[in-house]
Amino acid sequence: MKLLFSRNPNPRLGVATARHLKADVTFEFASPMASGQAERYRVLNPNLTLPILVGSGWSLWEADAIACRLSREVGSNFWRGGDDEPDMIRWISWGKENFARGCDMVHFERGTKQRWGLGPIDQALVEEGFRVFHAAAAILAPVLAQREWLVGNSVSYADFRMATFLPFNDAAGLPLDDYPSIRHWYDQLEAIDAWRDPFAGLEAPPLPRVKSYISNGRPGTAV
Repeated sequence: MKLLFSRNPNPRLGVATARHLKADVTFEFASPMASGQAERYRVLNPNLTLPILVGSGWSLWEADAIACRLSREVGSNFWRGGDDEPDMIRWISWGKENFARGCDMVHFERGTKQRWGLGPIDQALVEEGFRVFHAAAAILAPVLAQREWLVGNSVSYADFRMATFLPFNDAAGLPLDDYPSIRHWYDQLEAIDAWRDPFAGLEAPPLPRVKSYISNGRPGTAV
């Protein structure tokens, strides 16, 4: 199998998952949105988004589906099964609509738009993203104060999915330190090699630098 990826948040999640699972895949950097590349990738994913897992005569897109497939391939409970599966799906679903969404809203304005020259930061959207983030963090923090991981006694895909945008927090500037249990949980993820540096040894051009961003109301440096 081959995993097509880039360094953006969801493809990064896919690569981190594959490397954490030590799945038998090769990695190929891809740019479906680049000039002249759309038709090459449209047959694999009509959305032209990454990651895409490619096998003989088939392709699978969406990071969550890829995580499920790879976990089954290697016989791992990283994608929880049995009695733990509903709880895992609960956190994946809630996280994407709440905590990860708030992170994404802020990161898109302060990070993605500034990396790719998509226009100035919309401060109203940043403030809305912070509102969503804080509302979700207020729910997530007490849960993580009572447990090390979201599901069971070891890391699962629910943890990876919840943290999708946090590796990009140097640009977003979300106040994780306001929530010590979330900070502790994320520090545990950062101790996992596959999460901390999923692209180690891979040929993957770096993301464009963010020329400037705002952190706690103050101008920041390029990241």
